[in-house]
Amino acid sequence: MLTTLKTAYTDTRAADLAWGLGREPLPALAVLDLQLHDFAVQLRLLGASHQVLLEGEGGRCSETVACMSGNSTPLPLGVSTLVDGREYEFAARVEELSQGAFAGRAQELLALVADHPHGLAGTFPGSPNAFTALLAQWNEGTVGWRTWHAYPQEGRLVTTRTCVGARVPAALRPPGAGGLDMGGLPGGLPGGLPSGLPGSVPSGLADGLTDGVSDGVSDGLSDGVSPQVPCV
Repeated sequence: MLTTLKTAYTDTRAADLAWGLGREPLPALAVLDLQLHDFAVQLRLLGASHQVLLEGEGGRCSETVACMSGNSTPLPLGVSTLVDGREYEFAARVEELSQGAFAGRAQELLALVADHPHGLAGTFPGSPNAFTALLAQWNEGTVGWRTWHAYPQEGRLVTTRTCVGARVPAALRPPGAGGLDMGGLPGGLPGGLPSGLPGSVPSGLADGLTDGVSDGVSDGLSDGVSPQVPCV
């Protein structure tokens, strides 16, 4: 689904994006509700940012990537943790493109996401290459999503990939790795959660993030989570 966001495009920067888990639903400009097997997934466009809410099989996950103040973490390269006892992996990268390459990439991504039944994209009035796009995917018990945040004034495209995998039995969790309880974190991240140091992209996610549209995105659009990006 492609929509024009009813808000002015502000001069935000890729460096302003932050990441957080456990936030309550924020005011959204566009929403897409999906049912992926036993999971309810809600994709939410928050201006130049996104929020994904996932619920199913006794667990919840709330991921927000946005320009946030307060209890949030600067956008990490990689995070691997447990959320409600499920494996959660997140990876992000920032790509710098020339003006011509940026316009081409933006329009290709918008076309792919807009035509996909699990995709939601929003453009800003007066700036066709300024957009936020999300795509949810399902593959063998794993829910995943990819997002794109475009900053044409900088020539930067921020790409994120998230996988929420299998539930880890309590007996098999390492000591102290009980995971985040999404029901008890209305304010976002706790102070002690590892945020993913530079270079700590989870194994398997980095390759998918370095692929261009023709390599990684189209495969994922047709087949669910790309086979080169194991989520469990």
